[in-house]
Amino acid sequence: MHDIENRQDIEKLVDAFYKRAIPDQVIGKFFTEVVRLDWEVHIPVLCDFWETVLLGNQTYKGNPMVKHILLSEKEPLLPLHFDRWLELWTHTVHSLFTGKTADEAITRANQIAALMKFKVRQAGA
Repeated sequence: MHDIENRQDIEKLVDAFYKRAIPDQVIGKFFTEVVRLDWEVHIPVLCDFWETVLLGNQTYKGNPMVKHILLSEKEPLLPLHFDRWLELWTHTVHSLFTGKTADEAITRANQIAALMKFKVRQAGA
């Protein structure tokens, strides 16, 4: 296995993650029922996000926090949903990559999830 090095690696990671997340019994409904995402539009945006976060290429334009707060207004995002997302993300990263950037993908996902848990809870209070 190699480390996450380029856009193609990001695409491979995001694709593999969503192949796990969509059918998942804990979080899958957010992608298939709560919001019916247009995957041809959404996947490239997610790849842009992770490419920006992990590789420093400024390809992402947007505010994921606002999107998740709005999502939680439709169907509450609970700590267990973020925990499951992290579990699937970590498993996916470890199954495909090893190295400094792969480790960073897990670290950053944990930071993002913690911040989102806090902001979503704060917005709902």
